[in-house]
Amino acid sequence: MPARVRKLLILLHRWLGLGFCLLFLMWFLSGAVLAYWDYPTVTDRDRLAHAEPIDASRIHFTADQAYASLKLDGPPASTLLLMFDGRPAFRFDDALVYADTGEPQRDFPPDLTRRIAAAWAKQPASAATLEIMHGIDQWTVSGEFADLRPLDKYSWPNGDQVYVSEVTGDVVQYTTRASRLGAYFGAIPHWLYFTPLRANGRLWSRIVIWSSGIGAIAAALGLIIGVWIVLPSKRVPYAGQKRLHAMLGLIFGLFACTWAFSGMLSMEPFSFSAGPRRMGAKIDRALHQGGRKSWEQVLAEARGGAKLIDFNSLAGDPAAVLEAVRHAVEPNKIADTRQITEYEAYYLDRHGEHPLPALFVRLNDDRGSMFYIDPKTASIVEAYDSASRVNRWLYHGLHSLDLPWLYGHRPAWDIAIVTLLAGGAWLSVTSVIIAWRFLRRSLI
Repeated sequence: MPARVRKLLILLHRWLGLGFCLLFLMWFLSGAVLAYWDYPTVTDRDRLAHAEPIDASRIHFTADQAYASLKLDGPPASTLLLMFDGRPAFRFDDALVYADTGEPQRDFPPDLTRRIAAAWAKQPASAATLEIMHGIDQWTVSGEFADLRPLDKYSWPNGDQVYVSEVTGDVVQYTTRASRLGAYFGAIPHWLYFTPLRANGRLWSRIVIWSSGIGAIAAALGLIIGVWIVLPSKRVPYAGQKRLHAMLGLIFGLFACTWAFSGMLSMEPFSFSAGPRRMGAKIDRALHQGGRKSWEQVLAEARGGAKLIDFNSLAGDPAAVLEAVRHAVEPNKIADTRQITEYEAYYLDRHGEHPLPALFVRLNDDRGSMFYIDPKTASIVEAYDSASRVNRWLYHGLHSLDLPWLYGHRPAWDIAIVTLLAGGAWLSVTSVIIAWRFLRRSLI
């Protein structure tokens, strides 16, 4: 390496290191927490787990009769039967009509949302304090909550907090002391998810993309310097913290570089990460508007202890699901279909939450689109095309070590991720020490 080029690379690495050493340290430490404690969120699985079995004996109105009470033009996009506040009810898009009286629920006052929140948290309603939120807080800062406000936030002495939308009457967020603590040390610093910054979604996205991208360059420069200077001479021409930093960089520098780069990919800065969204939307519409269950089917499912019944969904009928997909993808054809009974390279989850069995469908289109569908809920769980399959390895594979053989042999994954994160944190600590000593000499 020419001496002038080497000096330039060292200079760039030094100044980028000054700017990013603390950020890298925060990323590595918070990543270790995030690996085991997720950011609080309410998933469909959570809603189903908290739902009551439908009481079929109290249903006195059909869906058509209930919908007529709303006096709306055109059919609803979705129709669900569920229990709401202890009563069977139909949800037509965002409108709610009780199935026992046929009366619509026009609004969701605090006395009603208090009961809903208490039932969710399994806490006494009288012990909760109410805060009506028209704005954002740390746990409702993302855009998904924008159309659900105002939110009724109920807090209990044990630290439980339940957010109920005054628009839909649904629980939209739930946190505990433990989940908030985990997020403060994990997801929030790792994603730079600080409320004032995250409130501006575009600015937040740009900062995450640019900081992780430049951080990857800083790590790559350090790796290049280490390889071109240390390896030819087979010795480290430094002492103290610089020597330790160089040695750790040779061991963990590649991981630091790929981890920062794959973290940037989490924000989908490139179109190849999106996957077959248009085709996926067509299939999803076909799965949830492909047929309407008869009233006899609905009552039978309700008597069987169902917690939620989707009138339009083809859930529970794999043959009907496959036929709906076949019609949705025309003029393309289905090239391959099979049942998945265990996790594989493009369908796995270390938490074990991806449903099994699942239906795999691959199309013969020019993008090699493929989908994993849960036949029990008639919903797409994973979707890929040729480009997003590459992104799957570049992002999930590099950033989370989302590798089949590691996930299938826990605690191999735990040992690998903790070792790499600890090494990255140690590397970052040496960077911080070197930066501090450099700044102290420069400022004194």
